[in-house]
Amino acid sequence: MSKILIIGAGGVGTVVAHKVAQNPAVFESVMLASRTKSKCDAIAGAIGAKYGRTFQTARVDADQVPELVRLFRDFRPELVVNVALPYQDLAIMDACLEAGVNYLDTANYEPKDEARFEYKWQWAYREKFEKAGLTAILGCGFDPGVTSIFTAYAAKHHFGNMEYLDIVDCNAGDHGKAFATNFNPEINIREVTQKGKYWENGKWVITEPHEIHRALTYPGIGPKESYVIYHEELESLVKHFPSLRRARFWMTFGQEYLTHLRVIQNIGMARIDPVLYQGMEIVPIQFLKAVLPDPGGLGENYTGETSIGCRIKGTDKAGKALSYYIYNNCRHQDAYRETGTQGVSYTTGVPATIGAQMFMEHRWRKPGVFNVEEFDPDPFMEQLNRQGLPWKEVFNPDLEV
Repeated sequence: MSKILIIGAGGVGTVVAHKVAQNPAVFESVMLASRTKSKCDAIAGAIGAKYGRTFQTARVDADQVPELVRLFRDFRPELVVNVALPYQDLAIMDACLEAGVNYLDTANYEPKDEARFEYKWQWAYREKFEKAGLTAILGCGFDPGVTSIFTAYAAKHHFGNMEYLDIVDCNAGDHGKAFATNFNPEINIREVTQKGKYWENGKWVITEPHEIHRALTYPGIGPKESYVIYHEELESLVKHFPSLRRARFWMTFGQEYLTHLRVIQNIGMARIDPVLYQGMEIVPIQFLKAVLPDPGGLGENYTGETSIGCRIKGTDKAGKALSYYIYNNCRHQDAYRETGTQGVSYTTGVPATIGAQMFMEHRWRKPGVFNVEEFDPDPFMEQLNRQGLPWKEVFNPDLEV
């Protein structure tokens, strides 16, 4: 019997649960676990009412390796799908090694006390997973995840030599809130306020936050001001596709969002170090998370769509110049109708489920620690079209970058 354990009961965990329920032939037995069991119970109840499937639930503190090991040994899953916080990646990987369970996540590990986005901590586990005969699949969301697979697909089928890669991420949705983040506020704010970084001519170029920006045109949406930020898949993509002379990541932000962000930083609410308040230590950004809207609850009134893809330049298999754009657009309303979540959760949860499917079907399974672009992209790309994230490709467009 194919058994998986999903850790995390936020918006992404909700999407993974729905998509797993839609594929009973692949996922026969499922458990949902998080620090708050009532959230898991609510998701399981909704799954039962909609699909007639029964999912087990459990409480677990994903920071505590002994707790995780006990749960893994009791349920005995074949694969753990980690959609908890990036801080918890290493604890869950340690527990997987101890309990003999395979692993998949959607975001790289980062330490709590420093906003650093690097794969080095998880790549250091490669030999341990090899010796244990276990597979660890890293970064199987949309970005990282689908964008990396788009790149691998382009390299396999269209390019003889890829030279320039620009990953472009636009959220043209409107949730009606004065300020809200589309995923965990603590992670989101840390990500978008760090210095920018991109790869060019064999080295990293560091920029001030939001220093490089320009309007880019997104399919079905139009021009949106886009900013170069650092995103973790750049680190693995320039490693696995060394022909890349330049690789950048662009994300759209509205002016109102950026104004709120500046205020949050200026008044110290983006701090990740503890401060003393009424005799207690609190972390400002964690307090801010508690008072901001829950990203998982934004879906009901969310309108508009996301557009995420890769714009690539190089030469084709015959050595001729080629520019190429591959992307997906996802409507928030469609995501909500299917799963009760907004589009950003949907575009992360669906790829995580497909990655789990690739593992279960023995398409992506080998001992060690791997980023998704190290596997065959074709079966994954096929499932994107079937599971709700259809993609389009355009040859020789004006890439604008």
